[in-house]
Amino acid sequence: MFDTEKTNPADSAFEARLDQLVEYCKNSNRIDLNLYTEYDVKRGLRESNGKGVLTGLTEISDVIAFDSVDGKKVPVDGRLYYQGYNVKDLLLDVRGRKFAFEEITYLLLFGSLPSQAQLDEFLNLMGYYRNLPDTFVRDIIMKAPSRDIMNSLQKSVLTLYTYDKNPDDISIPNVLKQSLHLIAQFPLISVYAYQAYRHYHLDESLVIRNPKADLSTAENILRLLRPDGRYTELEARVLDVALVLHAEHGGGNNSSFTTHVVSSTGTDTYSAVTASLGSLKGFKHGGANLKVQNMFADLKEHVSDWKDENAIREYLEKLMRREAFDKSGLIYGIGHAVYTKSDPRCVILKRYAEALSEEKGRVDEFNLYDSVERLACRLLSEQKNLHKAICANVDFYSGFVYNMLGLPNEMFTPIFAISRISGWCAHRIEELVNSSKIIRPAYKYVGRHKEYVKLNDRN
Repeated sequence: MFDTEKTNPADSAFEARLDQLVEYCKNSNRIDLNLYTEYDVKRGLRESNGKGVLTGLTEISDVIAFDSVDGKKVPVDGRLYYQGYNVKDLLLDVRGRKFAFEEITYLLLFGSLPSQAQLDEFLNLMGYYRNLPDTFVRDIIMKAPSRDIMNSLQKSVLTLYTYDKNPDDISIPNVLKQSLHLIAQFPLISVYAYQAYRHYHLDESLVIRNPKADLSTAENILRLLRPDGRYTELEARVLDVALVLHAEHGGGNNSSFTTHVVSSTGTDTYSAVTASLGSLKGFKHGGANLKVQNMFADLKEHVSDWKDENAIREYLEKLMRREAFDKSGLIYGIGHAVYTKSDPRCVILKRYAEALSEEKGRVDEFNLYDSVERLACRLLSEQKNLHKAICANVDFYSGFVYNMLGLPNEMFTPIFAISRISGWCAHRIEELVNSSKIIRPAYKYVGRHKEYVKLNDRN
């Protein structure tokens, strides 16, 4: 039996030289930054002006931050389109719709808005698929539960490969069926993984509740998460809207691009989705809203009067000087790679955040967020001497909304994944339908060629 407690002499020798070895590793991998300019390398696949390098075509969604007026780019309030429809329009009559996220999932996958009959048929199908294989929860999710729910999601998705009778079939009918299963299963896997973590790592009671086929994705999430299974109509509607706003964001976001890259290799659906989950887990992508929450927790410790804008401004200036919070110099949730005047997702979610804050008795906290948003955008614009506007992005309010909904911090990024799986699946199908080439960017070798030295002759 493998004894994890035994000390390996080789490990001890390695540990003793670790600092030196780390420096060797860093130095051998460090590249002269001037070379990126010399070879015109598009770092981060971006042009020098920050605009993304065009690497593909898509009809799934579009992100607009500028209009062309007399041949010049003019910043405008941001617009987000799903299959040609403005998201703002798609959410206009959301109050009368219980299944907005499911309707948008249909739109992303099939390219058109469903009729009532088509939507009913789709809801019945998703309700039927909203289950996991027999004993999957006990044998997979409950065993060795991770402290990070995103890791549990990855493990579960990879394991679902073994339950699929035809996992490597990448024909469109099979991939579509796999996609629908995963979209329906993501909420269950995420919530059950959280409940397992809560039970085994926090010593809390274990609550596993079966989903209801006639409930929406948002309603099922709240029902499965909460010990009493209860929620208000506003809570379900706000979460439904949040899911819609996170479902897709152009083909260029990191996780959707990951979906295209990995799908282009011809790999199976489960491997492609797991890669996208790995991308989303990063704090620069899906984990950003949690950074915002932690930043606000630190702000509240240092600013006692939430109405004192001078104190708030001083705290934000400390953030920019790397003197507060994580000393990164960033004000999390402010700024976006594409949007300038406004992020439409943020504008919509802010409206629902305000309504929810009234129901929860947290209006003062909402006003604090509003003040920080206004002051931070102004400060950053002044600091960087920009001639274009800076806006808050969707992460600025999403964490606050999730917190008011009683969602644990551990579920913030998984909620993003539950939503974005719809966009990933649409992008995977689009890649398989349209491309026959593997995505392979070029890297310029800038090291020096060396003469081989025999082992006994090396210093």
